[in-house]
Amino acid sequence: MTTKPRSVIIRDAISIGIAVGAYAISFGALGTTSGLTVLQTQLLSLLLFSGASQFAVVSIVGAGGNPASAWASSALLGMRNGLYGLRLAPLLGASGWRKPFAAHLTIDESTAMALANDDPADSSHRGARTGFWATGLSVFVFWNTATLLGAVAGSHISDPRVFGLDAAIPAGFAALVAPRLTTSLTRGLALVCAVVAVAVTPSVRPGVPVLIAALIALTTAMKFGEPIPPTTEDVSS
Repeated sequence: MTTKPRSVIIRDAISIGIAVGAYAISFGALGTTSGLTVLQTQLLSLLLFSGASQFAVVSIVGAGGNPASAWASSALLGMRNGLYGLRLAPLLGASGWRKPFAAHLTIDESTAMALANDDPADSSHRGARTGFWATGLSVFVFWNTATLLGAVAGSHISDPRVFGLDAAIPAGFAALVAPRLTTSLTRGLALVCAVVAVAVTPSVRPGVPVLIAALIALTTAMKFGEPIPPTTEDVSS
């Protein structure tokens, strides 16, 4: 493949940032309506910066779960980002002060853009690096901006059910997960995890169903070797 012009890659990255950032409005509103302050909600986006993990924290806290369950669920859901890093490290060549920033920006979208724009014939991996940094920074800026807007708006809502925000957490999870269900294994695994989570919900504490489902997913993925990188067709077109 030939490397896209830098301007095209950046344009695509900004488009992805805007689209993904829209989810953060509901996250921000849910954070404050679940009992977090605007600052606490904003810090989750700034420091955690991983959509599924953030929704897990808010959902567990909002349901009355303890911090340990929220942290464990968030960590399990975020483990995939560490696996992405193993794939991206040789392409990015980040060192020194750039390495922690690269780790923080290693998310589904930046990984997909890096892989989609990598030209094996280019030893410097310019396309991959441009795609990664442009997308990571774009999503970070729009995600955090939208979080603040949602958090401020949510702090003025007395009952989130009036606006349907109580349904936003499962809807947000579904929107994040659906594009990754590209094989029969991932679709079947998602169904099994959902059934198990629903089945155990009445008998365990809030947050535990997510932990159980995440453990099932991780164990199965490790055993069958499900590919790590997310689908790149949408961002490479």
